Amino acid sequence: MTNKADAIVSSKWPFDVRRMPFYYGWAIWLCSTVGILVSIPGQTMGMAVFTDHFIDAFGLSRTQLSLAYLVGTVGSSLFLTRAGRWYDRLGGRLMVALSSTLLGLMVVYIAVADSIAARFGGGVLVSFSAITVGYFGVRFLGQGVLTSASRNVLLVWFEKRRGLVTSARGTFVSFGFAIAPLVLAWMIANGGWREALWELALICLFFAAIALLLLRDNPASCGVLIDGHSDDNPPPKTVFKASATLAEARRTPVFWLATLGLSMHSLFATAVTFHIVSIFAEAGRSQTEAFAYFLPVAVVSTMSNLLCGWLADTRSLKPFMVTMLASFLIGAVGLLNLAQDWGYVLLAAGFGFGGGLWSVTSNLAFIRNFGPLHLGEITGLCTSIMVFASAIGPALFSVGLDLYGSYAAAQWLCIALLVGLLAFSFLVDQEKPEHRR
Repeated sequence: MTNKADAIVSSKWPFDVRRMPFYYGWAIWLCSTVGILVSIPGQTMGMAVFTDHFIDAFGLSRTQLSLAYLVGTVGSSLFLTRAGRWYDRLGGRLMVALSSTLLGLMVVYIAVADSIAARFGGGVLVSFSAITVGYFGVRFLGQGVLTSASRNVLLVWFEKRRGLVTSARGTFVSFGFAIAPLVLAWMIANGGWREALWELALICLFFAAIALLLLRDNPASCGVLIDGHSDDNPPPKTVFKASATLAEARRTPVFWLATLGLSMHSLFATAVTFHIVSIFAEAGRSQTEAFAYFLPVAVVSTMSNLLCGWLADTRSLKPFMVTMLASFLIGAVGLLNLAQDWGYVLLAAGFGFGGGLWSVTSNLAFIRNFGPLHLGEITGLCTSIMVFASAIGPALFSVGLDLYGSYAAAQWLCIALLVGLLAFSFLVDQEKPEHRR
């Protein structure tokens, strides 16, 4: 599997990975993991910590800021399928480095966007437009391109242990995402929200240089065999399904089950994360409890991710998808009863366990069912829909709060959607993994 990337940056620059004393897939694993963590400025949990500061700096209401987030995120989702095509043509190495660089620049823009708006007279429309551009940039480059490229670049380096390897990555990502709000809140408290953004931008730019040096697109372009095998010890022969095109994938029920299931999590979890302080306050809980909520979720998510990732290497994904949706439904019931201690437990356990299974599904469903050749474009469409769903979530909860004085109406709507998807998941058949590697 080759692409145009080698004509731009040789796979042997700045060193030949065949000379490494270990299988280079593990270096790809490290870069892939860090790449997803570096996308935090474009993730909801990264932007959510700045919400109240943006409201003050831009002079917008919570609903107006949520609408800006909606417009910016929806706009970014429209370009992610095309970004997936870029990935298929240019490879993960260039896409990760380029998206990380541009993400850093967009974070710099957000840090000064309120000043730019003030120079143009300020006002609601100008401020709204300024922050919308920023949200568009970080969502497209962070949650969209950088996350997807970092995830995909690892999948082609492992086959037999793909589930276990991606779950190990998910362990670090889960903990990183869990502590990110606490770390960002500490950075803001000690240096200010603007300075925190500058520091995040520097991290993005530094990682871009590292990715360009260390990442490689796939084993074949480097002259090595997948999973660390050698010519004397070739990988076992498996039955491969021919890679499907995007048009072919879109005609299958399994594509839509995986995509809608992943997107439902994006909608619901993003809404909860974006309004986390307000939702917990409505339930009579403090801001400290709101940010601390991410830690038990990460613990449960990590455990389920490792266990289910290991199991998924030799099993069909259907039971994992069904369990994922059922777990989100349990978490949703807990959210409705957040004022009670048992509701908090259900919320953390349901979203945590479901989040671990979300990682397994997002990593394995598409490459297993549709092959690697058009993986960027296929996952690009899925990511586009997920990002679109993540844009709807915060606005849906905000409008529900304005209309009904509570988040309960939006939560009940999410429960209804989860019930429908859970019923759909029982009807979709999937082939066993040995037939679709």
